[in-house]
Amino acid sequence: MKYFVVDVFTDTVFSGNPAGVCLLDEWPDVSVMQKIAFENNLSETAFIVEKDDYYDLRWFTPEIEIDLCGHATLGSAFVLMNYVEPNIMQVTFHTQSGVLTVSRDGNEFTMDFPSRKPVLCAAPEVLEKALGAKVLETYASRDLMVLVESAETVRKMKPNFQMLGRIKEFMGVIVTAKGDDCDFVSRFFVPNAGISEDPVTGSAHCTLIPYWSEVLGKKEMTARQLSLRGGRISCMDCGKRVKIGGEAVLYMRGEIECV
Repeated sequence: MKYFVVDVFTDTVFSGNPAGVCLLDEWPDVSVMQKIAFENNLSETAFIVEKDDYYDLRWFTPEIEIDLCGHATLGSAFVLMNYVEPNIMQVTFHTQSGVLTVSRDGNEFTMDFPSRKPVLCAAPEVLEKALGAKVLETYASRDLMVLVESAETVRKMKPNFQMLGRIKEFMGVIVTAKGDDCDFVSRFFVPNAGISEDPVTGSAHCTLIPYWSEVLGKKEMTARQLSLRGGRISCMDCGKRVKIGGEAVLYMRGEIECV
């Protein structure tokens, strides 16, 4: 099995979000893919099988298969467009979240993803204590989106992950605020999927983009994820869809020998 690690939403190795990308001839047993993802211990490992004019794509955290992952999708497109079909400028993936496309313009890769506009909801009882910060508002999507006072609040946050793990209704917790040197910032915590903090999260922007587009009155925006590794995301609100863009850089490639 050919295996790549790509740092995504960055142009510099050792920043952005590392995604594992596995190229397959056919699907192995789900348990094998889950064990590979656990062994890799990256926030997501992508598995790709080539079809006639598209690719099937699945994503696994170290603990579970998930329905949508942005950085591992962009990382997969980066691998295909650079090392499998270097002459193509767009790739189509069939996934649990429907048909996803990624296009290339120079070093920038742009994903066409579903919009997941969040809905105002009550805050879980343990939330403020778990985050150690004042919560202004909370919104429900696949994830719980939490609005806080400032980018500095997001940057300095030190959550209690054990306490955050008590919030079972959502896959993860997105913390966000208006940006200082960009339109908005965020961090993403997913302790119930085996990821304390995801460094840069494309799928979270399916929720962040429609929210901030409405608040700021803008369709095109720039966002930053303020994890230790950090990353930059280009954003566009297209109604029922969102466009999420960024660069990527290869960290390593090799072969997995277990299958």
